[in-house]
Amino acid sequence: MVSLEEIKKFFRGNIKLSQPLAYFTTFRIGGPADYYLEPLDKEDIVNLIKYLQANAFPFMIMGNASNLLISDEGYHGAVINLESALSDVRKEGAHVVVESGARLAKFVDFCVQRGLGGVEMLAGIPGTVGGAVIMNAGAYGGEISDHLVDVEVLREGSIVWVKKEEGGFSYRRSGFGRDVVLGARFLLPKKDKTELMRVRRELLVKRNLAQPVNYPNAGSVFKNPQGNYAAKLVESAGLKGLRRGGAQISERHGNFIVNLGNARATDVLELIHEAQREVFEKFKVRLELEVKLIGFNEKDYKAVA
Repeated sequence: MVSLEEIKKFFRGNIKLSQPLAYFTTFRIGGPADYYLEPLDKEDIVNLIKYLQANAFPFMIMGNASNLLISDEGYHGAVINLESALSDVRKEGAHVVVESGARLAKFVDFCVQRGLGGVEMLAGIPGTVGGAVIMNAGAYGGEISDHLVDVEVLREGSIVWVKKEEGGFSYRRSGFGRDVVLGARFLLPKKDKTELMRVRRELLVKRNLAQPVNYPNAGSVFKNPQGNYAAKLVESAGLKGLRRGGAQISERHGNFIVNLGNARATDVLELIHEAQREVFEKFKVRLELEVKLIGFNEKDYKAVA
């Protein structure tokens, strides 16, 4: 068991006990974390994680929490938010180096303003670079790993740089699940700044028209099955607009579940399970979650179909 007094001896950041996580998630859903910590800098992060690992205490890393569904009971362990400690974006020679807590919007704007292409399709995704690397986030035919060179991680107590080729990247996946991602380095092609700004603007308009940006949500709930689209399958199953409690499968986009104002995690989970069941019964397609479930029982993590 960890000791708050022991943590305070080396940790210089902010600590809160029994902190409700709904405030920090884009879903606006989630119960309390035993410990909620905001490290001051990279040294704080390394010291904290080494301490937690040495004491076999569960912890999770959180950025903008834009693809998380946290249970109503919360998370029994330590939640570490890296946004305040690791938010720098900078140019180093030919490379763009981004710390993991930097928002994707900041990263995209930095690149667009310097006429660097290859990440403009990420505009509008409300996450951080670290989370995007871990899930190999993408949109409109591009992925964050497309122009990635290497990733800085905390692995088994040491900070190492892992080459893209060793990162295990595939559709909405990477091999960094057990690591703490601290940053990433990109080599981006030069493009016309005006054209990049036009593309970014068009994609933002397209995203805002197609997605339910007026309600709290966690982005795409399901991964697109090979050769198909999760939204199309959910819509074809007649599920758009379906409500459970304060949650609803969006009437605008079938692969989004929205919080109408008072949704609980159990409401969202019920809709997830129903969509998986109905799509499998009608089309024999198993919908795999893209949203990460935190603090649920093991049975809830598995597709129902």
